[in-house]
Amino acid sequence: MCYSAQIERDYGRYLRVVGPQNALNKEDFVRKYWWRVEDPKIKIPKAVDAGFKNPKTDDEKKVADAIAAYNGMRLATCEQTVFEQKKRAADAERKLQTKVTKKAQEDIRIGNKNVTDNLRWIADIKRTEIQDKDARMFPGWYAPVIVIENGKRTIKLMRYQCRPAGTPKFLDKQLETYNARRDNLAGKFWKPVFGYSHGIMIANAFFENVETEEKGKHVLEFRPRGLSEMYVAVLWSHWKEGDEELDSFAAITDEPSPEVAAAGHDRCIIPIKEENIEAWLNPDAKNLDAMQAILEDRARPYYEHRMAA
Repeated sequence: MCYSAQIERDYGRYLRVVGPQNALNKEDFVRKYWWRVEDPKIKIPKAVDAGFKNPKTDDEKKVADAIAAYNGMRLATCEQTVFEQKKRAADAERKLQTKVTKKAQEDIRIGNKNVTDNLRWIADIKRTEIQDKDARMFPGWYAPVIVIENGKRTIKLMRYQCRPAGTPKFLDKQLETYNARRDNLAGKFWKPVFGYSHGIMIANAFFENVETEEKGKHVLEFRPRGLSEMYVAVLWSHWKEGDEELDSFAAITDEPSPEVAAAGHDRCIIPIKEENIEAWLNPDAKNLDAMQAILEDRARPYYEHRMAA
């Protein structure tokens, strides 16, 4: 499975695929960025936020306003936590001067850790330069996905964990639906999606949890040699129930290349070739063999790996 990916942070790369006449779905981005203000549990990589640093259109300004509101809320929360946890540790220090207790010692340890963590988060919120880690996305996070809408390519924000239309919300907690195994695409779960709604996620690298006898459990970063970007094949769905709605996607995975298997992992994302993007984004549900042929005729770079930072 693909535990995490480093998405492309250069908006120009997306424009090259969708065409400047289409670009991103501004209304979609505005709506979902304001969802994040209402529900801070929604996560969007900082690198995606950075694309709205210099807004030019009214919609881009609305997104920038939503980002500012969200960051303002996060800063206020972190600063309040720093104040509270410093007080917690200081109170415990005073108690230790009269009596040594396990609770006071724990309050100092936990309080100091919380202060350190929140000061780091404050620095990250205020930081303006974009780093590689800012483009990382994880299951449950939102990321840009290229899809066909109204007959044209466009970019929408979607959650990286697919909830196909018609399935219950509780499956989110029971199934790891951020990946779709290629050998299960014709099965009951993915059948309503495969051949109907396909997308592309542009990524530079992917990350996997692996366990080896020599190193135990660790995370590896896999980066394609000689390939600056990967057009990762994904399935997506629009889920709606009452007033709730969700756009979400899953990366399709397949058997690993020899070097990925040798590194200790048994699955690999599928980067399709650029010349197959149009056919992939316009699937024919009556010709799934053609879709499987695109997945088979994929880019096959050599994946160099290293311990993830």
